[in-house]
Amino acid sequence: MTDLATGSVQDQITARLTATLAPTHLIVVNESGLHAGHMGDDGTGETHFRVEVETPQFEGLNRVARQRLVNQALADLLSTKIHALAIKARAPGEI
Repeated sequence: MTDLATGSVQDQITARLTATLAPTHLIVVNESGLHAGHMGDDGTGETHFRVEVETPQFEGLNRVARQRLVNQALADLLSTKIHALAIKARAPGEI
């Protein structure tokens, strides 16, 4: 099994969301370069991310509940390494 606490922050996000949500579609984009020198930029180049995640686990859940599941999967990263996370969460078949 892959260690979910090693590798780049982007790799850790991908591994954790894959393990937790079993997505049918997942894109993790490091947008830190767009925020260089801004609040929350710690110089690592790994502080600001955007995720698009599609999983059957989101069926019947509202936007807030879906984002909570993503945030729970990444809780320790959000409290230590990730300054900003934009989330697009959908169930299969949604646009």
